[in-house]
Amino acid sequence: MRITLKDGSVKEYTQPVSILEVARDLSEGLGRMACVGEVDGEVADLRTILDKDCTLNILTAKDEKGLAALRHSASHVMAQAIKRLYPEAKLAIGPSIADGFYYDIDFAEPIVAEDMEKIEAEMKKIIKEALPIERFTLPREEAIAFMKEKAEPYKVELIEDLPEGEEISFYKQGEFTDLCAGPHLMSTKDVGKAYKLTSIAGAYWRGDEHNKMLTRLYATAFSKKEELEAYLTMMEEAKKRDHRKLGRELGLFMMHEAGPGFPFFLPKGMVLKNTLLEYWREIHKKAGYVEIATPIILNRSLWENSGHWDHYKNNMYTTVIDEQDFAVKPMNCPGGMLVYASEPRSYRDLPLRAGELGLVHRHEKSGQLHGLMRVRCFTQDDAHIFMMPEQIKEEIMGVARLIDSVYKLFGFQYHVELSTRPEDSMGSDEDWEMATEGLRGALSELGLDYVVNEGDGAFYGPKIDFHLVDAIGRTWQCGTIQLDFQMPQRFDLEYIGADGEKHRPIMIHRVAFGSIERFIGILIEHFAGAFPTWLAPVQVKVLPISDKFMDYAKQVTEKLEEAGIRTELDMRSEKIGYKIREAQMQKIPYMLVVGQKEEEEGLVAVRSRFLGDEGQKTLEEFIVAIKDEIAKKEIREVQIKK
Repeated sequence: MRITLKDGSVKEYTQPVSILEVARDLSEGLGRMACVGEVDGEVADLRTILDKDCTLNILTAKDEKGLAALRHSASHVMAQAIKRLYPEAKLAIGPSIADGFYYDIDFAEPIVAEDMEKIEAEMKKIIKEALPIERFTLPREEAIAFMKEKAEPYKVELIEDLPEGEEISFYKQGEFTDLCAGPHLMSTKDVGKAYKLTSIAGAYWRGDEHNKMLTRLYATAFSKKEELEAYLTMMEEAKKRDHRKLGRELGLFMMHEAGPGFPFFLPKGMVLKNTLLEYWREIHKKAGYVEIATPIILNRSLWENSGHWDHYKNNMYTTVIDEQDFAVKPMNCPGGMLVYASEPRSYRDLPLRAGELGLVHRHEKSGQLHGLMRVRCFTQDDAHIFMMPEQIKEEIMGVARLIDSVYKLFGFQYHVELSTRPEDSMGSDEDWEMATEGLRGALSELGLDYVVNEGDGAFYGPKIDFHLVDAIGRTWQCGTIQLDFQMPQRFDLEYIGADGEKHRPIMIHRVAFGSIERFIGILIEHFAGAFPTWLAPVQVKVLPISDKFMDYAKQVTEKLEEAGIRTELDMRSEKIGYKIREAQMQKIPYMLVVGQKEEEEGLVAVRSRFLGDEGQKTLEEFIVAIKDEIAKKEIREVQIKK
């Protein structure tokens, strides 16, 4: 039996061996660190027996899938601890997620945050007991009877929903058994000591608001305590940067029960939003885009033609007008198709780059709403590029460069994912292959590293996703490039080629910001509300030392406003120290303090968020400097110690 390893080397065995035995055979250290194995691309327990030729990759907690297995096992340890402490509790689901794991529980009596310490203490005991984690399977009817006997109705429901003939697997550790597909670690001891319960929330069973509300316990786990501590520090920093809190404090936006999931932008928030949109328009004009606007409501037949009605109708808001079904647009694409089709097109018109700042609405479940990050209406900075086949690579590269310039401006690092054909896709194998290779080719030519995300493309084509990394290390998916051969076909789009014949254009869907609202939320947290001067809703605050200097302060304010600088005048009869502290709390980039000396000599005393006291300058000097900083969209480094 030949086992081909990740590095291409081959191990030969004369009899069946477990993945763990292979790991130990390679090195004792790897045997200790191994979490799971990947056999012919499928993740499997270390206890899995290999009895034929295969490829094998040994995964540790340094690997994404290895860490997921550690967290999934930690989830089972948490569930076991809960059942020991609360025997009447009913278990639902407990998966690993991007930054940890959770378990949904139906408790007889509500638990509170203080109870998490008790659960952690019980988890510690279970880990210390070093209980072997053992897998077994049962036929469907026996599995149902087994979970009924344990009085676990949610598990029974999950089993009943599985297809007939499906292998139903369980994992046992000590007295605790859970329905689970796995994979898992070998023992509870392997979970280690680096885990932490982080929060309690409510979650509807199966995400359906008509079902019972369960208690969701969030937690995380790592292989090392240092990694856990770094994560918890990041989470503490994230709390300080929470855009919902800062949005209220800085007067940027609000939410209201009159419109759950529909944000209200306040005056300062509108300045921020409009500044971003002006920047969007500026870079798109330079890149050869034209701007369009399409209706918010369009009739059902259009959404059926685009494929959205079949694939997306549960997320769409609908209405009836003149006895016809209409839908509020969840995406801008069909309207863009109609704009293209509004007049005859020639190969000389292509590529046609049409951008739209379109307001879209999507029905998100109430439990998923989160400030500006998950809303029910948002402005999508869409663009549709119509082109000939030979223009594909160059256009994709152009979009990638534009997105790169946006992220670099704000100081974001990013990584790239290529998402391939999903199961519910439209179109031929040939089209999908051509589209996917077009994206691959562009990424290769740009020299961008990327990972392949199998089966996560849009239903109409493969896509490139840009995941940006913020100031505290969190990742956000924002920019995307989607190649589409289907939509032009469904809308019968054409152009006259150089040969005088009709041809079908190819189309790119793309966004740079993604959702403007969500991007603002990310920016608030990235900058902790302390925006660069060009983006700040208030760029300068004028602070007179006393009422005696109010006239001079008003003159300074007027000149700043005439120069196009967003300025506020603090007219309150408060001490200057108080005014400065308040301006600092509002994270305003510059404060101009004016008193007797400043008035007499025609100066301003400059204080900044970046250096503190910057000394006295003439107002003209200050205006030249700040206008240059704004024009360059500079991000000044904070050099003063907090």
